[in-house]
Amino acid sequence: MISDPVTALPDAHVCEQARLSRDPRFDGVFFTAVHSTRIYCRPVCPAPWAKRVRYYVTAAAAEADGYRPCLRCRPELSPADGAWRRGDAVLARALKLIDQGFLDEHPLSALADRVNVGERQLRRLFVERVGAPPIAVQGTRRLLFAKQLLTETALPITEVALASGFGSVRRFNASFQAAYRMAPRDLRKRPVGEVRQDGESLVLRLGYRPPYDFPAMLDFLRGRALPGVEVVDADSYARVIAGERGTPPGWLRVSAWPDARAGTEHALRLELHAAQASRLLDIVGRLRRMFDLDADPDAIGAALSPDPRLAPLLRQRPGLRIPSGWDGFEIAVRAILGQQVSVAAARTFAARIAQRFGETLPTPSTPGLEHLFPTPQVLADADLTQIGLTRARADTVRTVARAVLEGTVDFRVDRTLEDFVARWTALPGIGPWTAHYIALRAMGHPDAFPADDLVLQKALPGDGSRMSAAALTAHAERWRPWRAYAVLHLWRDSMPVPIAPRERAAAQGARKRREAA
Repeated sequence: MISDPVTALPDAHVCEQARLSRDPRFDGVFFTAVHSTRIYCRPVCPAPWAKRVRYYVTAAAAEADGYRPCLRCRPELSPADGAWRRGDAVLARALKLIDQGFLDEHPLSALADRVNVGERQLRRLFVERVGAPPIAVQGTRRLLFAKQLLTETALPITEVALASGFGSVRRFNASFQAAYRMAPRDLRKRPVGEVRQDGESLVLRLGYRPPYDFPAMLDFLRGRALPGVEVVDADSYARVIAGERGTPPGWLRVSAWPDARAGTEHALRLELHAAQASRLLDIVGRLRRMFDLDADPDAIGAALSPDPRLAPLLRQRPGLRIPSGWDGFEIAVRAILGQQVSVAAARTFAARIAQRFGETLPTPSTPGLEHLFPTPQVLADADLTQIGLTRARADTVRTVARAVLEGTVDFRVDRTLEDFVARWTALPGIGPWTAHYIALRAMGHPDAFPADDLVLQKALPGDGSRMSAAALTAHAERWRPWRAYAVLHLWRDSMPVPIAPRERAAAQGARKRREAA
């Protein structure tokens, strides 16, 4: 076996055992490159065993050394290296910016400025830890997404090029041919996956690293779903999404991939309806954050399980993830509405705002999806007292809307948690609880920690007593940098077990039969 100098790789023996056992927990943690074929694979690849292999920490590193992605295991379906893209380290913040397409419109020097390091230092950090410079990481990301679209959809190649961030078909064809030694049309000739042929919708799979508790994710989102904007049932999440530049809105649905229930496919199923090609990469990125698909449960469990209060919760639900939201401003407004009231009351106020001030779709494309949540421009001067908000709460919503428009606060992924919280708490009406809740649900920040949360203060002791915010914060220091996951476990443990709609219907039917008898 050829040794690999990249220090961020797992131990070589661990990689070897994971590859031979096809362990899905290491999917996306490393890639296996076969020397004889010049092809790199996921650890779960069923391809024949090879003697001379080399391990790479990223797909970009493998491609930088001249390896091509396997057409059988499809590296484009791997979850991202979640541990690196989470938190406030320079590399994590830079990778999140690249994921959002920052280098599509800015030079590398601008990326370095955003994360407060020199350009040479940033390039060196990427080569040492990721195995490839930032530009190569961006290029691999584009090409792998294009490969997924070519394989799983019937989109024209022109739209595939646009969706994956290439400015022209010629540039896309040249980059694809140079990297994969085949033209995009040649890959398209191979059998495709599940394809919708109506010209307005497509299906993509969104891979994750198991275990993944999708029912718990739906339970959380269901209790907070906005009528008219979102629909969450026992099996899926759906919502309306705004169009681009005057185009009509579209909608999406996320459910478990059919084979995921049998444990043979670790992915969610995304249905997109009437979405513009230019938005596909952004939509997929938002959903990966929203459903926390790049988390590494092993790393999170290793950090939290030494705590005797959390250890049994992690064993009970090892796949619990952070449920974020689709839009940062929407989550911020809902966080304000949730100050010192129940989840149900906050949901009621949010629904009134969406129905009163949100754009109503002239012809709803699917039942239950009828409104877009209002923009900051709309709410900046809206009279929110007419829907029952107190004057103080209405003023806070308007203040936040104006601050977002002015850029005083934002949802930039490169901000550190400390900077993010400081900016938000400088606004009147926004305290630490609200700022950390926004960081958790709008940004999916893994270390967000609303220490002033009453439920948390009672849930940690677990004996009916209540900890102070200071004591809770001090205790949680041992959970860094994954405090937000501890929050989710404690919240989940402190709440009654939810009844899914299907189970509720069955219980109601049984009760009616008993009454009839």
